[in-house]
Amino acid sequence: MIKLFRLLKQYTVQIAVVIVLLFIQVFSDLYLPTLMADIVDIGLVNKDVSYIIEIGGFMLLIAAGGTICAIFATYLSSQTAVGFGKLVREKLFTKVASFSLHEFDQLGTATLITRTTNDVTQVQQVSVLILSMMVTAPLTGIGGIVMALRQDTSLAWIIVVVIPILFGVIGAALFKGLPLFKVMQEKLDKLNLVLRENLTGIRVVRAFNRLDQEKLRFNDANADLMDNAIKINLIMAVLMPTMMLIMNLTTVALIWFGAIRIDNGDMQIGSLLAFIQYAMQILFSLLMLVMLFIMVPRAQVSAVRINEVLDTNLDIRDPEIPKQTEKEQGLVEFKNVSFRYPGADQPALLNINFCAKPGELTAIIGGTGSGKSTLVNLITRFYDVESGSVLVDGVDVREVTQQALRAKIGLVPQKTVLFSGSIADNIKYGKKDASLEEIEHVAHVAQATDFINEMKQGFDHSIAQGGTNISGGQKQRISIARALVRKPKIYIFDDSFSALDFKTDAKLRAALKPEISESTVFLIAQSVSTVRYADRIIVLDQGQISGVGTHKELLSTCKVYREIVASQLSEEELA
Repeated sequence: MIKLFRLLKQYTVQIAVVIVLLFIQVFSDLYLPTLMADIVDIGLVNKDVSYIIEIGGFMLLIAAGGTICAIFATYLSSQTAVGFGKLVREKLFTKVASFSLHEFDQLGTATLITRTTNDVTQVQQVSVLILSMMVTAPLTGIGGIVMALRQDTSLAWIIVVVIPILFGVIGAALFKGLPLFKVMQEKLDKLNLVLRENLTGIRVVRAFNRLDQEKLRFNDANADLMDNAIKINLIMAVLMPTMMLIMNLTTVALIWFGAIRIDNGDMQIGSLLAFIQYAMQILFSLLMLVMLFIMVPRAQVSAVRINEVLDTNLDIRDPEIPKQTEKEQGLVEFKNVSFRYPGADQPALLNINFCAKPGELTAIIGGTGSGKSTLVNLITRFYDVESGSVLVDGVDVREVTQQALRAKIGLVPQKTVLFSGSIADNIKYGKKDASLEEIEHVAHVAQATDFINEMKQGFDHSIAQGGTNISGGQKQRISIARALVRKPKIYIFDDSFSALDFKTDAKLRAALKPEISESTVFLIAQSVSTVRYADRIIVLDQGQISGVGTHKELLSTCKVYREIVASQLSEEELA
């Protein structure tokens, strides 16, 4: 947690002002009971009205000053805490955005969402308490003891007896509560995971009539969180009344023994009232520390979880001295490339060698799990190779910045992803300064103009989160337009035409050809009809290249390709 609070450096001046204001507030709170004792013991005894008015007015001024300081201190504390929370969320978002796919797989999306929202909120809330109570509570406690002893030393034994009892109660509560606070965040992760899966997979849930089972699954996670929260609240429910009971018994004891001393003439009434006030201030300072002790353990757990994300060692980093490519052509080379997913026994790719040149269409085909998508993920550097090298324009992708590398690539992913906003906004995601003419042109090439014009708002038509309000084929065409508007040197179409009918597919390919004629193009597909006219077809089988060549060449030289073709085309088409 201390490590996380280092981010507060930019708020040093505000924190210093808060501390000064709290010092003034505590001083005013400590000085008021002494003045009250003087009014009772001097002003009322001597019936000196002018003295009472004078000291009373002075008390009002001090109380008003303390109140103003407290208001400003609270305002600045809140402002600092909110700014700190914003800063932590920014750091988390930036860090998560730089994760490789491996790091996403390690941590999981659900827990990353919880850590960026709920965990940051926990730390933000406790930072407000720390800024106020961490200064106020010790000062009030120590100052209260000093001022109480100035009034009377004989009653101090009551406070000496009470404080260890209070610490014992607090210690027992923390011993019971600390493990539960850690489990609380884990159970929040689980609830978030179940909820997210249900929301994103609602179509599958309904299609298989699994709504009742998913309700049970959610209720189990929800009840688990509730049971843990109840255990924590039970501890707090016992703690707070116990604290108040001890404080009230302390007041009774002070009045009892103080009255005896007053009766014996050893103490004044005003001094007893002041002593009671200081005793309450001491106990309230301990109560503030209890609140802090309650909040800090949970925030400590959250801080650890946040630091786990911030301290994650990135698998993929930019080089300290990046290289620049002499020619921006889009030439892609694989040299003895092997890759294995973390924890996997077998490599996903093994000894891959080929060269893809500008102006050529390189198709990659193979069975499910043969490594097609993995291969293009190495070009974009979503993963780094285990051995060998991937070169773009003669430079290893690990020796250039990720931004410079990906600026050359237009990717149409296997799973189409659209963002909430208009159709134009989604197309402009490929090029933020794209003009309306460019957007309309790429939409025409992607065969998206017809369905866009049929919509009432055209290119301003609103896309729901994830593109759930349009069809799969429409999403694919918008995704293709998004890649085209970028005009990159390298195009990667990862099974991007699977949702299109044959007529639209044929028209799209015809319109696409002149647009990508000077670029290096990778086309990943499982359909022979999609890849048969490629300049080069790479056949993958269990992570290895089984054959390279044109459609006709592979029919005579590659057994795996012949089997794929035989499973998809008729004998007439084969001939």
